[in-house]
Amino acid sequence: MDLGLSGRTALVAAASSGLGLAVARALAAEGAHVSIAARDPQRLAAAHRLVDEAGPGRVLAVEVDVRDDAGVTRWVDQTAEEFGALHVVVTNSPGVPHGRADAFTVDDYRRAVEGSMLPHISITMAALPHLRRAGWGRILLITSEAVRQPLPGTALSATARLGVLGFAKGVVHAVGASGITVNVLAPGVHQTPAFDSFVAARPAVDREAALKEIIAEVPLGRVGQPADFGALAAFLASEQAGFVTGTVLLVDGGNTRGVT
Repeated sequence: MDLGLSGRTALVAAASSGLGLAVARALAAEGAHVSIAARDPQRLAAAHRLVDEAGPGRVLAVEVDVRDDAGVTRWVDQTAEEFGALHVVVTNSPGVPHGRADAFTVDDYRRAVEGSMLPHISITMAALPHLRRAGWGRILLITSEAVRQPLPGTALSATARLGVLGFAKGVVHAVGASGITVNVLAPGVHQTPAFDSFVAARPAVDREAALKEIIAEVPLGRVGQPADFGALAAFLASEQAGFVTGTVLLVDGGNTRGVT
């Protein structure tokens, strides 16, 4: 299926590894020019090579901390100038510590909001003038399955990321007439470096049991693969998904099956 992304310009935040990198590679494979950003220059350089190998389009890699509003705006403007337009925006942000609700201070919650909610707003607001100018756009905001069903230990994530949903819904109504769609992706457990580190941090005797326990909670009986997530994001960024907007799409293998 031709997704109609060849020659389009896509911007993907926090794309040096994990789901952000998977999305960037999927968009590149569809022929899009891709601009990626991350904080670590070495990981960013490695990601640049992987995205460049994935498709025929050009790749721009910029060192940016998504919590820096001015830096985000410079990156977005640089991307539009480099490629002549901006069409697809994928917002992403760093994770937060796990723990129950009363295990954190008010400052912890404040930092979670600043690190896991506000970057989505900052990136989107910087990109909107360019998307409106293009007269066509796709905004995808990557959050977490915790926005639909806060799970044990996800108090910080759920609190911060739920604000992304409210913002996204408002943007849907603000930009729909401009041909821009807005959708939220809520991933569950995927086989990312962060997941591998989480499992590796367990005592060696507990790792296999911990992995089995995680998998047992997923009806499909496995964790997700980043490439699958990337393919889904690419479809939502496509011409064919032009009538899909305002959705919160769970990508968790059915882990939040209790939600109706």
